[in-house]
Amino acid sequence: MSNSKPKIKVGLIGTGFMGKAHAFGFTNASRVFDLPVVAELDTVADINEAEARNAARAFGFTNATTDWRDIINDPEIGIVSITAPNALHKEMSLAAIAAGKHVYCEKPLAPLAQDAREMADAAEAAGIKTQVGFNYLCNPMLQLARAMIESGELGEIRGYRGLHAEDYMADASGPFTFRHDPAGGGALADLGSHALATAEFLLGPVTEVMGDCVTVIPNRKDRSGTVRAVEVDDIGRAFLRFENGASGSIEANWIATGRKMQHDFEVFGSKGALTFSQERFNELHFYSNDDAEGRQGFRRIEASPAHPPYGQFCVAPGHQIGFNDLKAIEVAGYLSAINDDAAEPFNFRAGLRIQTLVEDIQTSSAQQAWRKVGG
Repeated sequence: MSNSKPKIKVGLIGTGFMGKAHAFGFTNASRVFDLPVVAELDTVADINEAEARNAARAFGFTNATTDWRDIINDPEIGIVSITAPNALHKEMSLAAIAAGKHVYCEKPLAPLAQDAREMADAAEAAGIKTQVGFNYLCNPMLQLARAMIESGELGEIRGYRGLHAEDYMADASGPFTFRHDPAGGGALADLGSHALATAEFLLGPVTEVMGDCVTVIPNRKDRSGTVRAVEVDDIGRAFLRFENGASGSIEANWIATGRKMQHDFEVFGSKGALTFSQERFNELHFYSNDDAEGRQGFRRIEASPAHPPYGQFCVAPGHQIGFNDLKAIEVAGYLSAINDDAAEPFNFRAGLRIQTLVEDIQTSSAQQAWRKVGG
């Protein structure tokens, strides 16, 4: 009898930034972790034939296609990895679910909560394992922060501030993209989804929101030169009230000049505080009221093998892990869930939760009033 591990073939839709990250995630996870199944990179799809073939060669896929339905219709493929534009997530996911395939979809799960709900319901009814790409939550430093909060090291949690800021839309002469289409974007959906996921990961459920969504650059030219009105937010902000009694805020900003990857948070408690920045994401800073007078201040906790699974990547403290390593951790958790060794780390139901928060904030902004989440 063979002791070889079961194999599952992967089909990837999309070859851009996140397509590459997904491919690296599957490849690196198999080398870093002792996984229960072996993921084989089988077919990659892109509407551009040259891009599909180049990606297959560069990422290590066996086949390339210009029709994503080829992946859905291939009975040998077990996982469909979706990194296409947001507005296409629903159609692709539902097709994969109907074909009995597990689905790994980048965030945001869908442009509308009602679409995300349909996707989550379909996956659960079919017994399909799903994953939404929120790999920042896989950072050992975020895991440590949550453990410190839950253990009471910070005392009663009183306040929270979250921020996700980048500048890839800061140039007003930049083109109108799928992210500017109401069906596919807005800073709150694109970046705020990360800020909201982190807030609830650390402090638990948000119960009420007060939103403020602002369009700063009102018009952009599309690829054909046609001027189009921008209807989505360039900056989305919200005040939050948490179930645990704490209050706070988040901001999503894709015109933050000079910022390339600022995913930050601060947590304030009665006994201490934490601060974190994705720009130095191998560090967590902790302030304790128990420190002696004259010795108080935020001290750096540096990522090390004491913070699993950092040690799977590097045996030495301070040498740091990177963005694609977080993707590998995410993939490893998902493959364990597919093998029924663990719960799904962040499934479609969790993705629906984030989209619900986004829409509640958008509605609150339009009504200029506090809104209960899911109300």
